[in-house]
Amino acid sequence: MDEIKTKLVDILKDVTGLDNVGTDPDADLFKDGTLDSMATVEVLVTLQDTFGITVPVSEFDRSQWSSVNKIAQRVQELE
Repeated sequence: MDEIKTKLVDILKDVTGLDNVGTDPDADLFKDGTLDSMATVEVLVTLQDTFGITVPVSEFDRSQWSSVNKIAQRVQELE
């Protein structure tokens, strides 16, 4: 799971251009303005390419993808 989190934080930093992403792995990335709808799509596409997972948009529930820890958990479940 640590490897997933490390790659995830790198993806989030690349997509958002923010260096402080992931300092609090439980922080809500939507509430703090780190992710918006466009950045979310870019993160999901990159996660799919990086980890070989499929995230159906119809099943996307923002509450399950709102923090580094939650995203890492979902990626691990989908691998």
